[in-house]
Amino acid sequence: MIAAAVAEATRLGAPVNVVVVDESGVDLAFVRMDGAKFLSIETARAKAQTSASHRRPSTRIPADIATGLAFASGGRITDMAGGLPVFIDGACVGGIGIGSASDEDDIAIARAALAAVGADEV
Repeated sequence: MIAAAVAEATRLGAPVNVVVVDESGVDLAFVRMDGAKFLSIETARAKAQTSASHRRPSTRIPADIATGLAFASGGRITDMAGGLPVFIDGACVGGIGIGSASDEDDIAIARAALAAVGADEV
């Protein structure tokens, strides 16, 4: 999954941070590509945790509660683009968060990582 994300980011010319968490939001894997933005490490983690916790893309957190959730969770919940849940055979097994590129590239990189492991489309 990480290798596929790095390969897609390299293809796009977009150095990123990649965080993969389990269904409880605990880090399983992390990589920071050379040139990725330092603060995007934490946003990538928040995107992955959000997607695993809520079992939906990070952009699907309702805007009217996103700020409150971010505050209440110490910044671990976000509505920023680039987080996708990882579903295998209909069961959520974790989340992936990509940070440092454009919203579109973050999402494309996350989708490439999911496809590489045969995850369900979200």
